Amino acid sequence: MNATAPATHSATDPPATGVARYRAGTGRPPWQLSGSAVLVAALFALPGGYVVWRALTGGALHLLVERRALEPLWRTVQLAVLVSASAAVLGTGLAWLTVRTDLPLRRLWRVLAPLPLVYPSFVGAAAFRSGLTPGGIVHDLAGNLGIDLQLRLHGLVGAWLVLTLFTYPYVYLPVAARLAGLPSSLEENARLLGDRPLRVFRRVVLPQASSSIAAGALLVFLYTVSDFGAVHLMRFETLTQTIYRNRLFDQGRAFALALLLLALALLVVAAERSVARRGARAEAAGGRSTLCVGLGRWTAPALAGCTLVIGLALVAPAVSLADWGLFGWFRQRRGLAALRLDWGDVAGATWSTVWVSVVTAVVAVAVVLPVAYLLARYRGRLGGIVNGVVVAGFAIPGLVVAISLIFWTLHAAPFEFLIGSMPVLVFAYVVHFGAQAVRTAQVAVAAVPRRMDDAARLLGAGRIRRLFTVDLPIMAPGLAAGAGLVMLSTMKELPATLLVAPIGFRTLVVEIWDNYEALYLAEMGILALVLVAISALLTWFLVVRRADHLA
Repeated sequence: MNATAPATHSATDPPATGVARYRAGTGRPPWQLSGSAVLVAALFALPGGYVVWRALTGGALHLLVERRALEPLWRTVQLAVLVSASAAVLGTGLAWLTVRTDLPLRRLWRVLAPLPLVYPSFVGAAAFRSGLTPGGIVHDLAGNLGIDLQLRLHGLVGAWLVLTLFTYPYVYLPVAARLAGLPSSLEENARLLGDRPLRVFRRVVLPQASSSIAAGALLVFLYTVSDFGAVHLMRFETLTQTIYRNRLFDQGRAFALALLLLALALLVVAAERSVARRGARAEAAGGRSTLCVGLGRWTAPALAGCTLVIGLALVAPAVSLADWGLFGWFRQRRGLAALRLDWGDVAGATWSTVWVSVVTAVVAVAVVLPVAYLLARYRGRLGGIVNGVVVAGFAIPGLVVAISLIFWTLHAAPFEFLIGSMPVLVFAYVVHFGAQAVRTAQVAVAAVPRRMDDAARLLGAGRIRRLFTVDLPIMAPGLAAGAGLVMLSTMKELPATLLVAPIGFRTLVVEIWDNYEALYLAEMGILALVLVAISALLTWFLVVRRADHLA
């Protein structure tokens, strides 16, 4: 928040023309800050700009109207609409049950509901497919019950089910937070006028939470159109699959389709920003404690529904992965067959995952910090433009970022030495996930008391010294939260890691992918459990423990 200048001034107050403007956030930012922010925007715009340039100069735009381009586009939009709609219904229903009703064990359900975020979508898809194959735990349990299970998850249905189960928390979290903050007076008035709970939900609660539902659903839509691993395993070809398949032998088509995917993603981001602004204007202040609706005879069906969702989205993948991993481990202990994986491989992949994620998180926070200062302390058009470019980087699918950087390093004359290097991989991560640290960094900058900064300035401390002695110690918790979000996303990123990582650099997601493609399910299960365990710890500390609706 921007403080106003005091009405009276003492002899020790700084000149009004300097600090008063600074406090009000109306002064012109230092040229060093503006220049840094513009440089950050240019770097974040590089992958998307290169895709646009290659698509426009490659002479392949006419391919966009061909059937081979329109069919994967239609499948992508079809899947994204279905997943967004089902995730909106599922996430909103779970949020209402766990926040606004007397559901038994609802505090436990509040903790469990966001946890499917710990699974990368391709790991969840692999777990479902391996569980249903002969030798999988679901297939064997059905056989023991005398059921000849012939179910195979693939195509549109399989991709829809998997992505819905692992993306509904993106709707659940904002809707649950919104429902927890709604005043109960409107619902109480409706109840006094004779409306039943379902009618109250439809006429009062749903309109109040509509902006949160829409924002979460648009985020799910964006996640779905950029997904690579789950749709590949479910054999449902979307734009990401077509781009990946054409990246080497038909680059013109690949970049034309990448431009199509980029335009679709940016359109979704623009819609999300519009919804967010409308939701901010409609934000209502919380009143008394939220109204608790008695479920009555619907308690058992509601409990069964929550159990089914959590069982499918959280428990079933873990059981399937543990079944394959433990089966392989016991098989090796009995001397029947050795695992094609030793603990050194697991430790090496884990260490690579952790250290590259930490480096990316630190770099991302450092890069977006000038943007956060510009947004928090200076009102102006420049801050909004730079922030928009950074957010657009998050909208660009990781596959598109990776392909653009690969071919840019191949064709940029002074930068050939960067081909297949670690800096390019970290840069791809930062462009794709840096936006996740902007908001927390902005809040952290705004939390620094202006008086402390003014006092340090009067004592002669320069900008760098004030940053390290005054600002950073206060901003550290907020910056750490943003860094953690970037770290969590980085360790689960598949396409950028597959395409951009240096030769021989093996992270957990790459090892999991390669082992599953080679049908080494036991090895895949062990590696996936390690990744899920690390993701679960980060998700607990960054999402569940900090969620407003758990208060």
